[in-house]
Amino acid sequence: MNNTTTARRMQRVRPSPTAAISDRVRELEAAGKRIINLGEGELDFATPDVISYAGIAAIVGQQTKYTAVAGTAGLKRAIAHKFARDNGLTFQQHEIIAGSGAKQLIFNALLATVDPGQQVIIPAPYWVSYPDMVALAEGEPVIVPCEEQDGWKLRPETLAQAITPQTRWIILNSPGNPTGAIYSLQELRALADVLADHPQVLIMADDIYEPLRYNGAPFATFAQAALQLAERTLTINGVSKSHAMTGWRLGYAAGPAWLITAMQILQSQSTSNPSSISQAAAVAALQQPAAFFSQWLEKLTRRRQRVMAWVAATEGLSATPPEGAFYLFANCKGLIGRITPAGDPLADDSDVARWLLAEAGVAVLHGSAFGMPGYLRIAYAVKDELLEEACQRLEAACRRLTV
Repeated sequence: MNNTTTARRMQRVRPSPTAAISDRVRELEAAGKRIINLGEGELDFATPDVISYAGIAAIVGQQTKYTAVAGTAGLKRAIAHKFARDNGLTFQQHEIIAGSGAKQLIFNALLATVDPGQQVIIPAPYWVSYPDMVALAEGEPVIVPCEEQDGWKLRPETLAQAITPQTRWIILNSPGNPTGAIYSLQELRALADVLADHPQVLIMADDIYEPLRYNGAPFATFAQAALQLAERTLTINGVSKSHAMTGWRLGYAAGPAWLITAMQILQSQSTSNPSSISQAAAVAALQQPAAFFSQWLEKLTRRRQRVMAWVAATEGLSATPPEGAFYLFANCKGLIGRITPAGDPLADDSDVARWLLAEAGVAVLHGSAFGMPGYLRIAYAVKDELLEEACQRLEAACRRLTV
């Protein structure tokens, strides 16, 4: 082995497709092309002023030193308050941890608990990073396809068939990325009934899109549905999507003390505490009434309708309206096999996404990146005028395809 050879674990992991599309967009823009990026999972709204001012006040007040690894006592109190207020769940400070984004906490939880060869059940379509984080932890991702006709949700009988003696975790994401699917309390209880018979299985509830729900759709996190499984349930959340704070890098998790302690030990030897400035801003985010949110949801509802209208007007595309988040997961199988004006056939969803980027100047993500070939994920959290232009470009480009 020479000095430039990476560790074997790196052969099991791929670059993030969402990061890759953003990098490609930047390259094209640097070359002078005007690209509209509908591939990135980020709200276009500004962080609310009251939250930003809390961060500024922390800087002015010299809150710029190390904090406790798992977060300040003030932030943990705010997190506990959020769980009690919104979810009816009670957590003590030693059952809560804050990290540099929800993504870091998911990775820490897997790294702290998964031994080589142990399995993690991941319903598909899935967020692109889940399988690779499992692979980096030297576990085995077990991809369980879900059906659009089932609302993209895991059925209890399918879960039961997927569990083996090697199963260590199941990851549930609701509202889901990329589909916007939301599990009801009854659906979660049905999954909990299956998991009750398998005490070796831990449950991770990734609730990062919790408040982003349309038409007053109710929300329940897994811990609410299965109090009897509290000692093996980890609830992940954060302020990135709920408060337009992606760049602040602040996520949090709550669960059994044994697991939080393990995650804290791991974090103490890697990133240590999350940014002290971001922690102060997150306290303001979690304590303040989200008066801004109804306006945000109104805009996102309008944008969702616009993208659905484009899909409905385009032969070869179809989609189920998402219940939450800000993505449309569109079936593009009707475009596969069609011929571009240059005479090239579109062989799969990756070809469709590449062609739309080249022909329409609009970036979307192919469904294969989410474990579901034949689909496109369209992120519609961009300004109204940009989204309108993107839809017009996409519609015109699709009309240029021939059967």
